[in-house]
Amino acid sequence: MNEKELEKALKALANKRRLQILRYLKKVKEAPVGDIAEEIRLSFKSTSRHLAVLAAADILERDQRSLQVFYRLGALRHAAKYILSIL
Repeated sequence: MNEKELEKALKALANKRRLQILRYLKKVKEAPVGDIAEEIRLSFKSTSRHLAVLAAADILERDQRSLQVFYRLGALRHAAKYILSIL
C-alpha cells in the first residue's frame, strides 16, 4: 500500500458513522443501503454518501441487485484490516 492509498483509507475510516457501518457489516457480512441506514439511524442519502467514501477507498465492495445495492467488506489492505480487527 503506497502513501496515497493509506491516506485515503485512513481518511475514510476517520468518521464515527463510517466506523458504525463497518462494525455492522462485520457482524452481518452483507446488507442493502436501507438496512445499513436504519441500523446507524441516518438518512438513506447520507448513508449512501458514507458508503461511497468507503467503497472509493476499497474498504467496501458493492453489488447491484435489481434496484437495491448491497455492501460488504472488501478484500482489505493492511491498515484497514488492522483497524477493523479491533472494532
